[in-house]
Amino acid sequence: MSPVFVDTVGILALQERSDQWHEAAAQAWAVLLQADRALVTTSLIFFECGNAAARKPYRARIDEIRREFIADGSLIQPTEAEIEDAWRALVRGEAGQAGIVDHVSFFVMRRLGLPQAFTHDAHEA
Repeated sequence: MSPVFVDTVGILALQERSDQWHEAAAQAWAVLLQADRALVTTSLIFFECGNAAARKPYRARIDEIRREFIADGSLIQPTEAEIEDAWRALVRGEAGQAGIVDHVSFFVMRRLGLPQAFTHDAHEA
């Protein structure tokens, strides 16, 4: 079974109990862990998480999670080509309202053959 790509909103929803997606995220996370699904993400996801958590009490936890991904080799670095392709897709308006990090994530997911993401976003990759 292929790994699951972990998105910013998934990580943040797990940390922020007041997040509207917290309960659903916690349940989905438990299923992923129970199924022993491999998880991957990119460095850019953690930049977004770090920005969002800068004034939150769980900001150190975000760094701990980032370090866990690094330690097990599941923190993926986007290629320069993926970043450039993502900018082109953003300018063309592909995937509706998706931001640049989402677009980079889509290209990384395609490269790795990952059909699933831990997120609430409904963008089409």
